[in-house]
Amino acid sequence: MWVVFALLAAIVSATVVTLSKFGVRNVPPSLAFAVQAVLILIVSWGTVLWQGLLPAIGKIERRDWIFLLAAGVLTAASSLLSFRALSMGDASRVSPLTNVTLVFSVVLAAVFLKEKITWQVMLGVALMASGALVIALAKPAEKADVNKKTGRPETGATSHKSKPMA
Repeated sequence: MWVVFALLAAIVSATVVTLSKFGVRNVPPSLAFAVQAVLILIVSWGTVLWQGLLPAIGKIERRDWIFLLAAGVLTAASSLLSFRALSMGDASRVSPLTNVTLVFSVVLAAVFLKEKITWQVMLGVALMASGALVIALAKPAEKADVNKKTGRPETGATSHKSKPMA
């Protein structure tokens, strides 16, 4: 069942990247992230309340608090950096590079969590890393400035003419 949840998370994450790219077009990346962070708080604490887990907060041990808080700070930093990258680059090139996190996760799991890494996992890591590098180093596709049919920019933007004074 974990595979289903992992794949659903990947689909949702890919959708988030696409929506975020639209969102940072006219909004500073840190402000865009702050807006999303508020919604993340509402949804996550709403889920805790819905599942009746609020009393369990008092049972979290000090050591676990430290790990969770550190992970929270790093999650925020990662998201801020991702939003900055999305505001500057194409989502199709930024996302694969930010998802090299998969490679780093396997390495960190082996080193700090002492997880055993099989040759299949190592091959997958090598393929992911090389794929991300190919995408990141690829020459960006050229964007046409004007649609030949309508003469308008392909972004869907329209040019507005001022109304003549009567």
